[in-house]
Amino acid sequence: MYHTRKGLEQASGHTLSIIVDNEAGVLARVIGLFSGRGYNIEHLTVAPVDLEGSESRITVVTIGTPPVIEQIKAQLERLVPVHRVGDLTENGPHVERELALIKVSCIGEQQQAALRIAEAFRAKIVDSSLDSYIFEVTGKTEKIKACIKLMEDVGLVEAVRTGVAALTRGSQAL
Repeated sequence: MYHTRKGLEQASGHTLSIIVDNEAGVLARVIGLFSGRGYNIEHLTVAPVDLEGSESRITVVTIGTPPVIEQIKAQLERLVPVHRVGDLTENGPHVERELALIKVSCIGEQQQAALRIAEAFRAKIVDSSLDSYIFEVTGKTEKIKACIKLMEDVGLVEAVRTGVAALTRGSQAL
């Protein structure tokens, strides 16, 4: 939790799911709303949601007090290419996942340590050479961060993360 300057309201993370037209410039308009008002984006993912490719889902994780989150949602709903805005954090149980590719360069004991860490995090080896591995790990953001942190001790070269993808649980759709 984060506290505001006045300390009266607590800011917290919210996962917003936004269904938009899949056309040029839409992402820039949505992101412009955030940057223009000084709202930070912690995670951002975008992908088409239908087979025709006419709509996309933008998943944004942002932090704010309840009034700020309500203001963000109201402003998003007013944008023309936006069809629906859902606050998965408020709407009840939801599933969040992130994917990371983690490159580790190591030999000898460090290789065994890297493999043990990967096994503990259920990471898959997607590439290997005599002195390096690339692991794929999926899960909640905290799991991804923990895996990357442990890999630093055995030869982390670089890591790339997708950002959060999320859906509400149950049969209801956004």
